[in-house]
Amino acid sequence: MKIVIIENELYLAQSIASKLGQKGFEVEIFSSITDAMNTNADVYLLSTTIPGQNPLKFIEKHKNKVIILIVNYINNDTVVKPLEMGAKDYIVKPFIIEELLRKINHYLKFKQLEDESNFYKDLVNSIVNEMDIEINLTDINLPLTLYTNFQRVADKFAIEVSKKYKMSLIYINLEDGNWQSKLKKAERKKIYYITKLEKLKKEEHNKLYEILEGKTFILSSLDTTINTPYEKITLNSNNKMYDQNNILTINEYVQYIIKKFQYQYPDTELSKKLGISRKSLWEKRRKFELFKKK
Repeated sequence: MKIVIIENELYLAQSIASKLGQKGFEVEIFSSITDAMNTNADVYLLSTTIPGQNPLKFIEKHKNKVIILIVNYINNDTVVKPLEMGAKDYIVKPFIIEELLRKINHYLKFKQLEDESNFYKDLVNSIVNEMDIEINLTDINLPLTLYTNFQRVADKFAIEVSKKYKMSLIYINLEDGNWQSKLKKAERKKIYYITKLEKLKKEEHNKLYEILEGKTFILSSLDTTINTPYEKITLNSNNKMYDQNNILTINEYVQYIIKKFQYQYPDTELSKKLGISRKSLWEKRRKFELFKKK
């Protein structure tokens, strides 16, 4: 983990570097913002009071990193503008190293969680966007029970609802043995997305409905025969490949595979993976009208 210190008070910079080095950080010191402009570090400790130096261009370039300002005093130029530009925090001289370390570790952890959150957000969006199904939220009111033939349809619906209401989405799986304690801790201004109702024992249903009293939630089920005391909607995928209550015929499966992978594999390899000849593959393309676009 690398930290760059940009500070013209050399004694202070060396003192900070020595103590950070003892904690296992790799540290580099610069007395000029210009000299440090093209560095690459995880954390920057940036003095905004170096004479003749403009920290704002530096912050603009490195705002995706953790920047902690080192200042002699607080005003618009030393703290307010730099924070608006993307710096994370500041510390006023004189300070104790333990307070600086607390800030560094706090923002490193925050950056890690932010990166993980963005990764999972992008991954989930990528998965649910594969579902070629239109969702109309015009007449949607919570709480409700959502019946579907494919869980990802429910996932996409829940995500779209959370965006509409601008509320956080909390996931609860009823196969989890701790679902009761998790729901009892439910907070206001959050939507609880509850799945696997069909896996719950019948004698537990009333307990679930009791705990859900007064909460905001989407309760999803792959079993349409389960009756609940809430508003109900049904949203199914028309793609038989996704229907978890349906078994595909061989031809339907082959059609799906050709459509999904015909641009990923050459015909020789695709026909081999399907266990058919190239001639048979061509005939099935003609039958399903799945000719390659040139």
